Amino acid sequence: MNKKVRKAVFPAGGLGTRFLPATKVIPKEMLALVDKPIIQYGVEEALASGIEHIIFVTGRGKGAMEDHFDYSFELDHTLERRGKNEILEVSRGIASMARISYVRQKEPLGLGHAVLCAKELVGDEPFAVILPDDVIDANPPCLKQMIKVFNEKQGSIIATMAVDGPAISAYGCLAGSVDKKNPRIYNCTGMVEKPKLEKAPSNQAIIGRYILTPRVFDLLEKTTPGAGGEIQLTDGILALLKKEKVYGYNFKGKRFDAGDKFGMLQATVEFALKRPEFGEKFREYLKGLGI
Repeated sequence: MNKKVRKAVFPAGGLGTRFLPATKVIPKEMLALVDKPIIQYGVEEALASGIEHIIFVTGRGKGAMEDHFDYSFELDHTLERRGKNEILEVSRGIASMARISYVRQKEPLGLGHAVLCAKELVGDEPFAVILPDDVIDANPPCLKQMIKVFNEKQGSIIATMAVDGPAISAYGCLAGSVDKKNPRIYNCTGMVEKPKLEKAPSNQAIIGRYILTPRVFDLLEKTTPGAGGEIQLTDGILALLKKEKVYGYNFKGKRFDAGDKFGMLQATVEFALKRPEFGEKFREYLKGLGI
């Protein structure tokens, strides 16, 4: 293959029901984590990893995402007139940060279907998939770590993290063996969706970062829809496993589930504490709560 990973697909057509009523009119991807929408963290990760083209798979009511990554003439003009140049730079920087394309997923028919919607824009080359709900704090960025592994292995890569105990039942779980040269790499032999602890093939939970070869599109097109008529990405990857090697990668970093209320609260606290302009002040405030 020997092709560069240049494109990243962001499935963002979900309804965000776990955050109702906030998401009745606001896309869940636009909910703020400190002062940036959660989807911007994923875009910044992709760009810092060398991605050149961002592909958003959107649905009805997601117009705010498109507006966010576009220029706002009225806002920029007002900021310029008032001499607020630092804020103006932030506003314009968001609009110019990436080459972005949009494709519509007309019905919420599963993650696999969302990825399949990007087929024409991706073309015949390997690509990344980033689930915006999974915010990962890592240096180097999680996707950059994965691209390095892809360049070595030239095979699809699934991000994983170690989850011990009954909590593994909340995740897809990787089956496979540890690579002899790199203990963070797993030679994947299968995946089990939300297994009971005693039936889990490993403690490696699948996280929302993937690098996939274009062959997966043909396999997703042939995948039989499951419950609710949905096409699952896991089924496509399992079919891919029969054709070529797939690897798991236990990334270095910390993942937050920003699609869950408690996970969003955790991420907000930890990202706020890392901010140089108010992190220490926020830390003292938390100490003062006496809890």
